[in-house]
Amino acid sequence: MASAPKILVVVLAGGKGNRLLPLTNDRAKPAVPFGGSYRVIDFALSNFANAGYLKIVVLTQYKSHSLDRHISQTWRFSTMMGNYVAPVPAQMRRGPYWFSGSADAIYQNLNLISDEHPDVVCVFGADHIYRMDPRQLVQQHLDTRAGVTVAAIPVPADQAREFGVIEADVDGRIVAFHEKVENPPTMPDRPGFCLASMGNYIFDTKTLVDVVTPHSDNGDALSDIGGDVIPALTAAGVAYVYDFSTNIVPGDEEHNRGYWRDVGSIDTYYDANMDLIMPVPQFNLYNQEWPVYSNHPPLPPAKVSRGAAGEMATVHASLLCQGSIISGGHVEQSVLGTQAYVDHDAHVIESILFPQVRVEPGARLRRCIVDKNVVVPAGMRIGFDAEFDRANFTVSDNGVVVIEKDRNLTLLQ
Repeated sequence: MASAPKILVVVLAGGKGNRLLPLTNDRAKPAVPFGGSYRVIDFALSNFANAGYLKIVVLTQYKSHSLDRHISQTWRFSTMMGNYVAPVPAQMRRGPYWFSGSADAIYQNLNLISDEHPDVVCVFGADHIYRMDPRQLVQQHLDTRAGVTVAAIPVPADQAREFGVIEADVDGRIVAFHEKVENPPTMPDRPGFCLASMGNYIFDTKTLVDVVTPHSDNGDALSDIGGDVIPALTAAGVAYVYDFSTNIVPGDEEHNRGYWRDVGSIDTYYDANMDLIMPVPQFNLYNQEWPVYSNHPPLPPAKVSRGAAGEMATVHASLLCQGSIISGGHVEQSVLGTQAYVDHDAHVIESILFPQVRVEPGARLRRCIVDKNVVVPAGMRIGFDAEFDRANFTVSDNGVVVIEKDRNLTLLQ
């Protein structure tokens, strides 16, 4: 029987996350809270933990403190078998340079690969919400003897300009790769859709090391995986595609299959959170056969009670995390993070409250994202007057109002 391949996982978590501002003013994009109890990076790391791929390095760069702290406090494997999740900041081993792109991040950290001598390197992004059993992706990669295998999913053509788009032959070999072009080609068998890269790759180790290492006399190197590496390996005929819709995750039902969300903008982030509170959610947080792991602090259960003067509390279609309290308030179609507090006669509708947010009596929030440590003063209304909102807050293209971390809202009264 052939021995199992040695796997090293490299998670890319160094992007600036400009489209998620102001949520990324003080943290890296993978460290942004999601679903009340999690960080965005927990979803990628949980897939590898569930699959038993337990040698993981996380390459960080911008505003990485909260991300590094979350990984060190949450992601601890037994060291007896040499397993680990290690955050790796930009080490500048090749000179005094930040990472110039995802491929350059790999090149500057080739020592991590040479230390482990893996057969296969999984290079995954850290900022998507999905479940995947990566063992199936690795198995296809080994079966085809590919240099690289790119996980892909159909997306509507009007959204595809944000992604790398793949053209493949009937055997799954990639024949063309279009990185974020204005009018990408659609799928021959599915008009109106493009086959988009998920930013998740399986590399043959030698292929990866060779392609990111400069070979020309002037030392020019490929800087980006999507923009440079995949087109180069496509031209070499060693790039294949993996259809994510065929991935079967233990415990998931048919309607959950193929769920993947890029939460790179305020609107996509907001919509992915709202997906969690649908009557039959497309993404099921309650699948205990393939759980999503995170750091759950020792907080009491969520509490729903009458207010101090007997006001009735109402909660509908919402997620309430540990330590949150609704004291005579009204919460509808919302996600409340840990230790959020909604006081009497306060209304929180279609909104996301990060940890330690307090909504005082009579306040009103609609279609808002409220970052940590914000107190919404009594009687304040946000999400009802577009002119007021745009004058004082960040407002997304779809009208979602974002209140940044630690904002003092009393100054607006």
